[in-house]
Amino acid sequence: MALILLADDDTSLRPFIASALERAGHQVMVASDGLEALTLIKTNNQHPFDLLLSDVVMPGMDGIELSKRAVDVQPGLKVMFITGFSGIVSSRDDAVTKNKMMTKPFHLNDLITQIERLLSEP
Repeated sequence: MALILLADDDTSLRPFIASALERAGHQVMVASDGLEALTLIKTNNQHPFDLLLSDVVMPGMDGIELSKRAVDVQPGLKVMFITGFSGIVSSRDDAVTKNKMMTKPFHLNDLITQIERLLSEP
């Protein structure tokens, strides 16, 4: 079981992803944007997150900036992006190329499979 931080501003999709992760045996904390997610990372010192699952395009702080700041706070944190704008994102920053990314829409089972692979990597 992993502790996963899900950061996504899509209020219709976020509960489905969180529920699927919980059914797969993971503990999930949710944030509605990058600023809220970064606060959770900074204040959740007792049990560090195993994975940050973040949308890329969010208000306040996007997922790429969030991932950079999150890894500064918690080195070794695994990161995976979800996005509906893969064409724009892939040309934007190498943070995307060094982390996993899934493009919306995706099947929740595929997302769980990719997360399990990422979590099993050293």
